Amino acid sequence: MLFPTLSALLIASVAKAQYPNPGACSGECFTHDPTVVKRADGKYFRFSTLDLIGISTADSLSGPWTRSGSVIQGASVIDMPGNKELWAPDVVYIRGIYYCFYSVSTSGSHKSAIGYATSTTLEAGSWKDQGIVVTSSDSSPYNAIDSNVVNGTGPNEWYLQWGSYWNNIYQARVAINGEYVFRSGNEHQIAYEPEGNHKMEGAFIWKRDNLWYQFLSKGICCVYHPDTDPIDQVYHITVCRSDNPAGPYVDKNGLACTNGGGTTVLASHGSIYAPGGQGVFHDDAHGDVLYYHYREYS
Repeated sequence: MLFPTLSALLIASVAKAQYPNPGACSGECFTHDPTVVKRADGKYFRFSTLDLIGISTADSLSGPWTRSGSVIQGASVIDMPGNKELWAPDVVYIRGIYYCFYSVSTSGSHKSAIGYATSTTLEAGSWKDQGIVVTSSDSSPYNAIDSNVVNGTGPNEWYLQWGSYWNNIYQARVAINGEYVFRSGNEHQIAYEPEGNHKMEGAFIWKRDNLWYQFLSKGICCVYHPDTDPIDQVYHITVCRSDNPAGPYVDKNGLACTNGGGTTVLASHGSIYAPGGQGVFHDDAHGDVLYYHYREYS
């Protein structure tokens, strides 16, 4: 099963020999590709893959979590296969509006799209589906899934990153104004795993102290064989850093993220297997929080 983990980690401490265990969770804890947001009134919202982006809420990070509905009702307005079972939400708050970016695709497909919905409250039933931001096809160098948005150096500077296998992670500037989101150019690759079939996805960039940290899920995903899969080759979380939101990103040894670089933040340990699908947010009660899903094996 997949569970959210809500462990407070100091981002600067990315090379510990002993990995921390996940925080406690009660109530509706099953999730995949979580995104966690804390509203100004202290209420936590967790968004997850499948079922039109499921929403769960809690008054504490540890729960109890309660399922409250979905972002999208019926189906995405994006008319392509997979629009009734959406993936990989990312939620960002900008000038009074919450934007939920999501992916439309089917397993193994290169024909994908990233769409978004908007709300002023985060609550189920309040979201307006706005449609497409990025698409991909068999001729595209990237796969348009696993989106994330991060602020750049000014209040109106925003970057969208996305991608999975194929040529991994791409980024472009986006203009965001009211309910309007438009990809505005400077599309370029910011992470790439040159080995094998390029097992890298789930980019999440976190801004802290005028530095940008690119977290990635690397390794074997989704179909696991714990008795035979090499433990160092299954899903794990890595990070690269840059002093520019557009890169270049490098790991602690200076290896470029576009050449397989990445310092491991969290990997399988004990009963925690294949952590990934990560994100980070700042909680005034807990500090910087790294959240992710994992499989549990005893």
